[in-house]
Amino acid sequence: MSRNESQVRAFQTTSDACPIPAAIELIGERWTCLILRASILGLQHFEEYQACLGIARNILSDRLARLVSGGILERSADPNDRRRVVYALTARGAALLPVLVALRQWAIDQGLGTRSHPVLADRRDRRPLARLEVTAHDGRVVGLEDLVWVGQDGEELDLPVASERQRREAA
Repeated sequence: MSRNESQVRAFQTTSDACPIPAAIELIGERWTCLILRASILGLQHFEEYQACLGIARNILSDRLARLVSGGILERSADPNDRRRVVYALTARGAALLPVLVALRQWAIDQGLGTRSHPVLADRRDRRPLARLEVTAHDGRVVGLEDLVWVGQDGEELDLPVASERQRREAA
């Protein structure tokens, strides 16, 4: 078996255990990400989501139900009007903040979206958030060239992280 064939087999084995597909299944759809963003910004009612996002009622209803069943949002009666429903982020949903901030920072860096976007800032001092970076256990910023896959036993796996060309382009 060639090195490339063994890497493909190792990748397939590792892929089966990867949590990314399950996460994408839960939150990876466009409207779902926009609902999450709106929830982080404080929207709580069905009508608010619909008005702010311009989303069809049936799609919004489906995505909200999916987020509730996935433990990202919780649904409860509005304490001010028991006929209305409030959607609120759970701890699991709030834990997505770094993911959405990183995605937003990446999009801005790539020139996606409009040029005049508001800046996400710390409420305390109104200063922009720091760049999110991938860091090692000791706080060092790491890039593709610094990464390696290791198994449960700490042994390095025969899996590439990125090709040499990709590593050079990223540097």
